[in-house]
Amino acid sequence: MNYALGVLLLVTLSRLVELLVSARNTRLLMAEGAVEVGAGHYPFIVAVHAAWFMALLTWILIFPQPMNLGWLAAYVGVQVLRGWVFVSLGRYWTTRIIVPRHVPLIRRGPYRFLRHPNYVVVVFEIAILPLVLGAWPVAVAFSALNAAVLFVRIKAENRSFESRSV
Repeated sequence: MNYALGVLLLVTLSRLVELLVSARNTRLLMAEGAVEVGAGHYPFIVAVHAAWFMALLTWILIFPQPMNLGWLAAYVGVQVLRGWVFVSLGRYWTTRIIVPRHVPLIRRGPYRFLRHPNYVVVVFEIAILPLVLGAWPVAVAFSALNAAVLFVRIKAENRSFESRSV
């Protein structure tokens, strides 16, 4: 269980750092005249992700199991893709849908191949991290919740593309 707690702590710390980067990027973009789209669903995304972390913590405390190293390797691979997305978006990476003025859509990195690679990352990590920890019910439940919030989010984001070069 100590390793499981360590993994969960590392993931939590990395997400907290991402939130700080996102807040900074959002603040800078908004100061440059960018606008936020789809803000109404954002609290639901935060709630799903926070509940996912709490469910994982609860699971490993109540049902401690050895970590599945195969799934851990898959999770690490997904984090490489997360890093590629992060670097490709640079100062435009946020956890919100922020639409900058007069900036065409990013077409480098994984965005050459996929319209929403960050959401692919999120889908995989919501499913895979619980499997690392032996928490398949958490993987199933939160994959369904995540699909619901991503459905709303992707519709909002796609609408924001209409005002930009696609």
